[in-house]
Amino acid sequence: MGRWRPPAARTSPYITPAGYEMLQVELKELWLRRRDVVKALSEAAAEGDRSENAEYIYRKKELAGIDRRIRYLQKRLPSLKVVREKPDGSAVYFGATVQVCDEAGDIFSYRLVGPDETDAKKNAISIDSPMARALLKKSVDDEVRIELGETRKTVVVTAIHYD
Repeated sequence: MGRWRPPAARTSPYITPAGYEMLQVELKELWLRRRDVVKALSEAAAEGDRSENAEYIYRKKELAGIDRRIRYLQKRLPSLKVVREKPDGSAVYFGATVQVCDEAGDIFSYRLVGPDETDAKKNAISIDSPMARALLKKSVDDEVRIELGETRKTVVVTAIHYD
């Protein structure tokens, strides 16, 4: 039995249509992967002593991880609200791609998405993040103060667009 963990903080139920489709594809792929892992697990179990069988132990842990993710997705997908409408481009809302300029003159671009589709490589940040919360409802040329822990940063919104 594992360690007790406090429940995770509630996250926003919003998601883009592309993000929702991505989660559905992931769920389908997990079911296919699970089938292969169960087959490998049964083959490893047939080899004999399970307590010293590394393949058996590894496959049990892998199966547990897959089952955990499947359970999460099966509970999360029905509760998500797909945001299809795009607001006018004058202010920052969910789904916006925002370009900001910091005090040093560096330009950064962020896309505000749901917590299930964040990706640092694509600069997709969660709508629940401090940066996104500070940017919400701001317009072009607005100065925004962002507090990240003890660090305070000021940026200026230079562009807003919706894909």
